[in-house]
Amino acid sequence: MNLDSVRRVFAAHGVGEVAFHEPLAKHTTWRIGGPADVFVCPRTVEELRGAVQAAKALAMPWTVIGRGSNLLVLDGGIRGLVIKLADQFADIDVEGTRLTALAGRSYVSAAHIAIRHHLAGLEFATGIPGTVGGAVMMNAGAHGGETKDVLLWADVMDGDGDIHRYTNADLRFGYRYSILKDRPGIVVQAAFQLRPGDPEELMAKVRAWSARRNSTQPLSLPNCGSVFRNPAGMHAGRLIEEAGLKGFRRNDAQISEKHANFIVNLGHATAEDVLWLMQYARDAVWRQFGVWLETEVRILGEPAPRG
Repeated sequence: MNLDSVRRVFAAHGVGEVAFHEPLAKHTTWRIGGPADVFVCPRTVEELRGAVQAAKALAMPWTVIGRGSNLLVLDGGIRGLVIKLADQFADIDVEGTRLTALAGRSYVSAAHIAIRHHLAGLEFATGIPGTVGGAVMMNAGAHGGETKDVLLWADVMDGDGDIHRYTNADLRFGYRYSILKDRPGIVVQAAFQLRPGDPEELMAKVRAWSARRNSTQPLSLPNCGSVFRNPAGMHAGRLIEEAGLKGFRRNDAQISEKHANFIVNLGHATAEDVLWLMQYARDAVWRQFGVWLETEVRILGEPAPRG
């Protein structure tokens, strides 16, 4: 790859700041991940379109990340272009009972802004550390609420840079699923239909949830959130705990002593360590309980080269 040529193509498409061999461990909440060949952080919809079109001109695959939660980047990194949509791509607007946000807006922040505008419906998102775009893609949920309950529509960019509006029905939501998990596209912005609410009552609920999270989840250590989906009628963390694996570790990756559905990075964990632990936990639960755990975490990239 001729870096100067790549930089010129991106500049010609209106993307000025391009990084090469960017360590993705800096951009994931697990603090794990190899480098991205090419890395950009668009600030506007036009810059995002330019990045996608530049990648197309270079026949370069692209991958989108947000704040890096619910994400394991493998130790070999990600080939092609990585587009990060986070705080630099986060405009938000409230009109009446409708909240509209760009995809990089923190879901927690969007929920708190809704509450400040006396709007209910998004408070469940105060416990979800990702972005609006990621929440739409995976139908993020917590505390009995899901994104599908309040999403009105989402604008999605295709590989040519064209934007298409998807309604709630178009997205075919399921448990931690939308159709966007199966077809390439970039959530650009989303609109949520909320309802009037009492901010004091809403914040009392949020504070109670926060206190529970602080007492039951390992929030002081790098992690990605829940690793496995909860099987129907069961809790993945409880199954892993009953298999005797709380505190079990491989190198600096550890099944949390606080919550067994969390794997924490004690300092220098690698993606290989995490994958090994995930498989070990899955096998142990299968052997003991006959339940197969499905991962909730998104896994991207390539393993580190051997030798």
